[in-house]
Amino acid sequence: MSLLSSIPQRQLTSINNLLQKSEEQNKAPPEDADIVAEEELEAVNEAEEDAEKVSEESLEEKAAEDESIPSSVISDSLDDTNGDDTDSSDTNGEDGNPSQASETESKKTTGESAFSSYSLLEALRKRRSRRFSTGIEIEGGPTAYTSDRDPQPLTETETALLVFAACGITGPPLLDWTYNEGEGGNMMAGLAGRTISSADAVNSMAMFVIQDDATWLARRPQDIPADELVDIMRLIAEDEFVEAWRRMRVKVADERCALPVEPPYNINANQWSLHAEGTTYFLPVSELTHLYINALFEFLREESGFYFVDERRLYLPAGLSEFAKSNGGFLDDDPNNGKVMTINYIERLAGEASLIEQGMALQNLGLACQAMGLSGFPHFTHHDEAWFEALGFRMGEQPLTEFLSVPRITAALLRLRGQNPEMSYPLGLEQNSEVLLKPFCPPYYDSMGDAVRAVYERKFGDDGIFRGGHDIVEESEVDTGWESPEEVTSDIPDIDESAIDATTAYCEYIHDRYGRFPATYPPFHTFMGFQAGHIDEGFYEEYYRPGALTESHRQHRDRWHDQYESS
Repeated sequence: MSLLSSIPQRQLTSINNLLQKSEEQNKAPPEDADIVAEEELEAVNEAEEDAEKVSEESLEEKAAEDESIPSSVISDSLDDTNGDDTDSSDTNGEDGNPSQASETESKKTTGESAFSSYSLLEALRKRRSRRFSTGIEIEGGPTAYTSDRDPQPLTETETALLVFAACGITGPPLLDWTYNEGEGGNMMAGLAGRTISSADAVNSMAMFVIQDDATWLARRPQDIPADELVDIMRLIAEDEFVEAWRRMRVKVADERCALPVEPPYNINANQWSLHAEGTTYFLPVSELTHLYINALFEFLREESGFYFVDERRLYLPAGLSEFAKSNGGFLDDDPNNGKVMTINYIERLAGEASLIEQGMALQNLGLACQAMGLSGFPHFTHHDEAWFEALGFRMGEQPLTEFLSVPRITAALLRLRGQNPEMSYPLGLEQNSEVLLKPFCPPYYDSMGDAVRAVYERKFGDDGIFRGGHDIVEESEVDTGWESPEEVTSDIPDIDESAIDATTAYCEYIHDRYGRFPATYPPFHTFMGFQAGHIDEGFYEEYYRPGALTESHRQHRDRWHDQYESS
């Protein structure tokens, strides 16, 4: 869209008429000059009056037709053209200095508009891990450097946009599966989509956002009341990212929750940069039991017919003997048919599926940092015990021999040697008697049978997503869901009771035998973290080629902090 295309046709006609009259004046005989001059003056006045009628409303209407022009640019342009004391001779500064003109133009491009128009192709091409933030230091070595800038925390706007990139709630998912009887569509388990994919729309990942003065939990869709969830979807659809972030978050500490930077909590190579003052740390945490149990409904139904054995107990049945085909049941227990799985194998599948969300969140954070001109890097941070203790989780304990299911003879030797310490693992997150995150297992349910039934109720109970809970699709005002959700969900087949019974038997076996659920993982798990901050350009200018930093990094302070210093 060009600037001319934003001028209404009536004004263009007046201008064209004026140009035509000027040509006629040049051809007119001298005696008609006074008449022509008078007509020209009237035409000029008419054109000026018409031009003044080019209002903000008409420009915004044109901009709506071409979304490539940010509304903020239009608003700034109108402010400049409508100012009472504006003189066109000042466009390039007092002395016509073009550098002052370019500085004025850069002020019109806010950080948010630059972010929203940033090319995905460019973000993919230029994304790099950039670790050196303001206020930190590398002591010694070939890249020794001390930042000459104070630590600069992210603003609330910058934080909100990064949270949106990592786990923003964007509206109903499509759920475009087949829902014919026995074909597996009822495996889906959620009606809220995010900026990241999730196996079965479970949304197993919660994100902790850790800063100098507070640690926050960005709540998952299923942990937010329905009316609040609808509001958050609407706010994000309207680009109200800061308010959406305020509605999503719960403060879990008034300080930065963090681990020591030394091994075994982190690797040596990251000690110099981790948890530096002014940085923001993103820690994704996956809750495994919901995805696990939901998958079991599909695996342990007659149409699928998988069968599980316990590799730590001579490959005997994992609570499923009565459901085996060899005993007249419907699960295929013949290893030759490829449907027999071990506990470790099925739990590894669930764990890896949940980590898809974590990986996508970290990739989105990397792309967003590139587009915004921030430093940012992912890194290995797996320590299930220490991280959850630091975040204030309720913890359970088991002796090492039980936690790792060590064989009896070896376990006895370890106990004799005094090598059987207590192992802590996370159970859930509570604050002021409110449960913020809980798994589908004891102690939050009386039994695994109750936990399995609770997962079922989320899908097919009175308020389940395939029954009364589908109202959120219509109320969200985001048009990505089904056109007629009630018509669709009313025909989605229920889960067979036989699959529920088999799932319950298996889950109870795991908990009874191993004292927790799952057997090989804690119910909450983290693997990678991501640290973002304000980049120190001096370090990269000292040691790197010019391409190490991009325009978004060099322009970051001008684009973001003139506008948002008070955020």
